[in-house]
Amino acid sequence: MDLFRDDLIAVAQSPLAHWLEQLPAQLAKWQREQQHGELPKWLRCVAQLPKLQAEQVDLADTVSVQAAQVSDGQQQRIRGLLQQLMPWRKGPFNLHGVHVDTEWRSDLKWQRVAPHIGDLTGQHVLDVGCGSGYHLWRMLEHGAAQVWGVDPGQLFMAQFLAVRGFMPAELQARAHLFPLGVEDLPELNAFDTVFSMGVLYHRRSPIDFLTQLKAQLRQGGQLVLETLVVEGSEQTVLVPGQTYAKMRNVWFIPSTQALLHWLDRCGFRNARVVDENVTTLSEQRATEWMDGQSLADFLDPQDPSLTIEGYPAPRRAVIIAER
Repeated sequence: MDLFRDDLIAVAQSPLAHWLEQLPAQLAKWQREQQHGELPKWLRCVAQLPKLQAEQVDLADTVSVQAAQVSDGQQQRIRGLLQQLMPWRKGPFNLHGVHVDTEWRSDLKWQRVAPHIGDLTGQHVLDVGCGSGYHLWRMLEHGAAQVWGVDPGQLFMAQFLAVRGFMPAELQARAHLFPLGVEDLPELNAFDTVFSMGVLYHRRSPIDFLTQLKAQLRQGGQLVLETLVVEGSEQTVLVPGQTYAKMRNVWFIPSTQALLHWLDRCGFRNARVVDENVTTLSEQRATEWMDGQSLADFLDPQDPSLTIEGYPAPRRAVIIAER
């Protein structure tokens, strides 16, 4: 449990203390039974990163940490160890002069989301499906007191730990990630804001997922939901075949009107679409930090308005609602 010791202490000192009724046991079980075979190697890479005193920190579009002095050898060591944690999907980061150019320009998503989320000052915020935690740092930039990410992806957890390890102690103490899915969470009814970005379409039961998100919010708390959508009416939902844009785990892609209807049926209030746009090749692309296939390979080469399977190309919307 040493891996999560400080995070559990933070839970105990927060409005989430009732989470401790089951969280330590879940994490202990995860450590016994569910670790990815590569996780020990990834954690060794994290442990071997140089311990440098952060002189400048910028939680802006490129989340950046810079020490007063970094030798060429230290910088090369950082680059080599971070490359052992590839692929890097969500970012970008600049860690002591090493620019991690991630597959997704997650800053572009945040620029679409941030104007609509209000003031996070003093809030306890949950990010469901947080990936490497890029958006957790942006939430702290917007004043959140504590940010909590859950994501079962263990490479993401190692990437988060690598970035957090470079942060000043004050920021380290405010950012947390547990290798869990939303289905592992009890009904906490405690978070001021819950984010879920890029997850809904991966769930076999989207209504159950929305209900689980609602159960994490306090009364009056806000949901920030970002997801794939299609154009159409309240009754329009795309159920793709075996793949959508070469992704095998895409189940339901609703229209925005259908999604607003789902949120209403789940008991959310004041649900509204605040942004909708088509994903561009400048937002999702292959880089030296993610050198596999990316969006350009997922679209019809003759008609980029369609996926390779013939479905509408990825269109994403941001929806805000309250419990």
